[in-house]
Amino acid sequence: MNAVYYDNLASDSISADALMNYLGIISIVFIIVAILQIVAMWKLFTKAGEKGWKSIIPIYNLITLFKIAGITPWLILAYLLAAIPVVGYIIALVLSIYLAYKVSKSFGHGIGMTIVAVLFTTIAYLIIGFGSSEYVGPGGNE
Repeated sequence: MNAVYYDNLASDSISADALMNYLGIISIVFIIVAILQIVAMWKLFTKAGEKGWKSIIPIYNLITLFKIAGITPWLILAYLLAAIPVVGYIIALVLSIYLAYKVSKSFGHGIGMTIVAVLFTTIAYLIIGFGSSEYVGPGGNE
């Protein structure tokens, strides 16, 4: 009976080690994506004529991004509605899609870049920031 008990402890230890390894890998991936996001937004802001350091400050970077996109920064308050189940999530999702569309238009891109920006925001910002895109004005000067 003791042998079975010790075997169970050994298997629990292995699963705990596997969990810690998994969490470590997830943390590293998260840090890499966060650094890429900062670099991408820094370059995007610089292309739009804003100071790059604004991409580092939370909430202020969103205010600046809304200004670049030609959207009133007061709409950021709509993200607070995400605390309301279902309806709030839908509002936040629609606002995020609209922001992606306006940022794409601000750099002369169309619906294709909007789809990339909605699904892979960091990659879209890297393409806009380091690619040949030029800032044409808030919302594409519609």
